Amino acid sequence: MLENIQIHQLLTQYNPWWNNGGHVEEVPQVYRRAYNETLQTLNHREIRRFVILTGARRVGKTTIMKQVIDRLLTEGVPPQHILYLSFDNPMLKLLGFRRVIEAYDQYIAPGEQKYMFLDEIQYAEDWSLWLKTLYDTRPGLRVVATGSASPSIEKGASDSGVGRWRVLRMPTLTFREYCDILQIHPACRNQQFSLEELAGMQEEDLRELMQSAGDMQAHWNHYMAQGGFPELLRVSSTAQAQMVLREDVVDKVLKRDVPSLFDVRNTLQLEKIFLYLCLHSGSIINMAAMCSALGGVSLPTLQRYIEYLRDANLIYTCPNINKSGKKGLSAQEKIYVADVSLRHATLMTDPRMVCDSELGSMVESIVYKHLMYAYGSRYRLGYLRLPGRDKPEVDFALAHPAGGNLLCEVKYKNDSSITRHDAIASLSAAPETKAAFLITRQPGDYGTDTILPQAKPIIRIPAATFCYLLHTNTY
Repeated sequence: MLENIQIHQLLTQYNPWWNNGGHVEEVPQVYRRAYNETLQTLNHREIRRFVILTGARRVGKTTIMKQVIDRLLTEGVPPQHILYLSFDNPMLKLLGFRRVIEAYDQYIAPGEQKYMFLDEIQYAEDWSLWLKTLYDTRPGLRVVATGSASPSIEKGASDSGVGRWRVLRMPTLTFREYCDILQIHPACRNQQFSLEELAGMQEEDLRELMQSAGDMQAHWNHYMAQGGFPELLRVSSTAQAQMVLREDVVDKVLKRDVPSLFDVRNTLQLEKIFLYLCLHSGSIINMAAMCSALGGVSLPTLQRYIEYLRDANLIYTCPNINKSGKKGLSAQEKIYVADVSLRHATLMTDPRMVCDSELGSMVESIVYKHLMYAYGSRYRLGYLRLPGRDKPEVDFALAHPAGGNLLCEVKYKNDSSITRHDAIASLSAAPETKAAFLITRQPGDYGTDTILPQAKPIIRIPAATFCYLLHTNTY
């Protein structure tokens, strides 16, 4: 086993600011929502909380930590009072918390530490108990940690972290974050709106807002093709970007992360299930039919493996929020791959060659990600399907805790016209509906429609503009 002096040498490699004058090299200057939320939580004067960032591999969690470290150094925090390490390193995983902290106390910053940044913390043994101990015994300590496996992180938070740390889920880049990184600045750059604010706009104000957004279709098409993984935005080769995603995200999650953290006995079955879900992203999953199609996969195994894929941030599950339906209906969920680029990479398809139906499913998954990011912590989000055969179904509904639904339907077609028979039209007349939105394809396809008497107006907004303007408390 390593001596403390050897552990110190290992830590020095992870923390170059101890010796280079106190700066972090090559830190991106575009700051995502998670950066702001991390800083706000970390520096709150009245409520002390550790921060845990969770999300898919390569989503930018480590970048957020490095940006926060850079900010702290700029503000004058002594470099030796900032410790960064990654438990993805087999030696640190073997050493564990106690040995690392002992070496840090002895050789770097004896006494009460100020800031610790712990990457891939789920690989550290008894990590939640150690964080609890650090929180309880070192009142001056602030911690930011990351984890790629959400369930183990959130279980640790519920077991030991209540009142001690806050878990922040990070999706892949939103369309606004994508535009900011690539320095795409439409006239409406400084504007963001909630769905309620958009619904309350006068026709003239809505038209002016849509015109200020301009034509972002080319950027939107690239976003759909390239996906939301930050480091791949400027990769010109689609084949190369897909190879990176397959090797560094999909394969590592399916063949290493999930088997090491969960009860997975057959990784080939896990891969087949993920492949099937990629092919049917945006669909309501019929478990019995899926078992039959995959052959040899039992229903309990299928259900468990889908949970693992969701918990590993490769897919999203979207429930039917209508509670009045039959038990079997209400239990059925839609499945979305967490980022369209993962679908392209797994299926090895050219994103420029997808058919219109696939394109519609892709946009639906992107809209779901944006709605979840903006409203998932405050609303019940899911699709809405009324009970009974041939009853209306709308892509997304956000149910407010105080009552009332916000409806969103994706109609990514050249002709987005709707009739009284469309689900969004009939459901817009329901008394519990507060507002309804139709997400369209063409940049000039915006406005309001009232299809049925006494119905709420349906606000048509192009997908690119909708996702760009959607208020997420980013700034």
